Amino acid sequence: MQQYGDSELKKDLHAAVRTAQELGPDYESEVLDGFLSRLDSRLDASIAVRVQRELGRRQGEGDDTGRNRRGGFGSRFQYFSLALAIPLSAIGGGTNGLPGLITAWLGIVGVNVAHSLTETAARRREERLAAGRGRDGWD
Repeated sequence: MQQYGDSELKKDLHAAVRTAQELGPDYESEVLDGFLSRLDSRLDASIAVRVQRELGRRQGEGDDTGRNRRGGFGSRFQYFSLALAIPLSAIGGGTNGLPGLITAWLGIVGVNVAHSLTETAARRREERLAAGRGRDGWD
């Protein structure tokens, strides 16, 4: 643990010991169980961040092109949506003419933009975890 985690842990431990002393031996085990439960959850969060960081590092090593596997040219979603664009264009154009064709293509573009935004947000979240800027502060 880093210095930040040590000082926070010490404060929490001192508070638990003082509380156990004030309440007496009848409540000592409950107070210490509460402290150990908080410690356990902090350790779980720290381990989860480290595992995510390690997985991100390993994925980066295995990626030959240097691109994130979820995005770039490796993503098949765009190709799939373009393949579906052919029959959707035919259906939209055949039933409603130009307005139907425009509606079909606006839908295709909208789905691709939404997918791209989701992938970008996920990539940023992964980069933030890999950089050690997780939410818990227990790196």
